[in-house]
This record gives sequence, structure tokens and C-alpha cells, in this order.
Amino acid sequence: MGKQVRAVLLDVDGTLIDSNDAHARAWVDVGAEFGHRIRFDEVRWLVGMGGDKVLPKLTGIEEDSDEGQRISERRGEIFREQYLPSLEPFPAVHKLVDRMRADGLRLVIATSASETDLKALLERAELTSLLKQSTNSDDADESKPAPDIVEAALKEAGVEASQAVMIGDTPYDVEAAARAGVPIIGVRCGGWSAEELHGAAEVYDDPADLLRRYNDSLLSREA
Repeated sequence: MGKQVRAVLLDVDGTLIDSNDAHARAWVDVGAEFGHRIRFDEVRWLVGMGGDKVLPKLTGIEEDSDEGQRISERRGEIFREQYLPSLEPFPAVHKLVDRMRADGLRLVIATSASETDLKALLERAELTSLLKQSTNSDDADESKPAPDIVEAALKEAGVEASQAVMIGDTPYDVEAAARAGVPIIGVRCGGWSAEELHGAAEVYDDPADLLRRYNDSLLSREA
């Protein structure tokens, strides 16, 4: 009997790349530039949502307003210029991706990041040639925890929700996947505990841990 899972939907920040703290620091920095006091410990646990949700929570400013657009664009510049150059993928990310590709799984990125940030992140992590299908904030009306991006990734993969598994690191990934009907594998490397990832079908420490236990995971389970 063939495998039930045909596609894997991948979050990026905090899942494949150790970037959650950097995103939070970029928010703190852009807030200071625009006269908004943003605390690191406040914004750190919002990383994983898109800017359409984070910015109003932090400042009361809507992202699609003139000021909101200026803040969002500047935050991206700060992130890419000041923080991105020092970021690294988590250990064994490339090996995990290679394993999933060798198993014939369709890999599609499902992220709340902007297209510009996503391209820069994949280039920095040397994943551009391995992960060619993606959906980002431009492909969804609402970012996570809304299911829009997960649903867009399913469409990109050409599979039903029952034929896919998502991998993510935040409660927002878990909620988005659940609302789209997709089982999710959680990883703790983004900073959230197993308890905070309640609702995930499985939880691992990081991509390396998932790779070590691959044969017992959802990625390898037979229908």
C-alpha cells in the first residue's frame, strides 16, 4: 500500500532557519525609528504571524495604511540588512529536505513572510534550489493563524488536505493547519514548548530530531 502523505508544507522561520529572534529584534528597531516602543519580549511571541496581524497588535496601526506600509517595508530592510547575514539553517535541514525529496514528497513552503524576505531567507540558507514551490503573504488574504496560506500551499501542491503534512514551529502554524484540515508536525526549535504546540500530531526538538526519527514519523507512515 502506498504512502498516504504526498506533500509536505513547510514553514520557514523558526522551522528551517533560526530567525525568530532576528525578526523580533527588527520589530524593536523599526518601532524605535518610527516612535513606537516595542518590547522584545512582547513581539518575540508574535513572530510566526504575518505583519497584517503583528503591526496592529504592537502599534494599533493597520498594515495597509500609508504609515503601516512604510513601517513594514522598513522592518524588512532592517531584517535583511542587519540580521539576515548572520542567520543559519538549523542542523540537518538540508539532509531532511533531501530525504523528503528522495521519498517523492512534494515540498511547498507555506509562510507568512513576504516574498522578498522569503527569497532572502532561502538564499541565505542555500535552500533555493531545493525548495522551488512556495506560498507567502502575497498569496493569502490573511496570515497565520488563518488557514489561507496553508490552503494556498495545498493548491500549489495539487493535493487534498488528507494527503499532506505540515511542519511548523509556532502555535499559529498549528492553528492554521488545523483550520485547513492538515495534520502538523511541530518542532520546538522556534522557541515554543510541546505544551504550547498542543494540537500538533507529533512534536520534535528540531529538524535533526525529526530526521533521526523519520521512519516512525507521519512522513513515513503507510496509509
